[in-house]
Amino acid sequence: MNPNVHALDRARTPTKPSRAEVEAAVRTIIRWTGEDPDRDGLIETPARVTRSFQEFFSGYGQDPVEILEKTFEEIEGYDEMIVLRDIRFESHCEHHMAPIIGRAWVAYIPSGRVVGISKLARVVDIYARRLQIQEKMTAQIANTINDVLKPQGVGVIIKATHHCMTTRGVHKPGTDLVTSRMLGCFRDNALTRQEFLGMAS
Repeated sequence: MNPNVHALDRARTPTKPSRAEVEAAVRTIIRWTGEDPDRDGLIETPARVTRSFQEFFSGYGQDPVEILEKTFEEIEGYDEMIVLRDIRFESHCEHHMAPIIGRAWVAYIPSGRVVGISKLARVVDIYARRLQIQEKMTAQIANTINDVLKPQGVGVIIKATHHCMTTRGVHKPGTDLVTSRMLGCFRDNALTRQEFLGMAS
C-alpha cells in the first residue's frame, strides 16, 4: 500500500475548530445581521449557540452499531413483529441547518435475538443529531438495525415537519414529509408491510 495514502486521508479530513473559533463565527453572523454582538443581550449568545450546537450535533460522537450490539437471546422463540411507535426526534436540515421536528416508527421481526427497546430510540436520536435529509436518515436507521441484528425484516417510517419550507422559502406551514424503508419480510410480504403501516397511520 502506498505509504502516502493515510497522509492524504488525514490531509482531506478537516480539523475540528476550537470552541473559541465557533464562538467567533457566531459573532460574525450576529454582525452580519446588522446587530452588535457586544450589546448586553447578545454578549453571551455566541457561547450559548456553541453549547446548543454541541447538543444538536452530538450524534457524530456516538456509534449506533455499538448501541445495538448488546442483545438478548432468551426470548422463548418469539418471532412476531416488535414495534416502537411515535419516537419523537429533533434534527437539522443539512441544506439550511433549519430544524426538522418529527416522529419515527421502528419495527423488526427478530431472528433469535432482540435488543432493549430504548436502544431503538437511541439509534433514532444518534442519526437525528446530525445534519440530515429525512430520506437518508430513514435508510440509515433501517440499514443499521438490519446489519447489526440480522432480523427477518425491518421497517422504518418517519413523519416530520421541515422548517426549511415551513418558516422560510415556500412558507407552507402544516405540511409534513413521510418516508419509509422496508427490508426483508417487510419488503417481500405485503401483509407484514400493511400491518406495520396500519400501526403508523
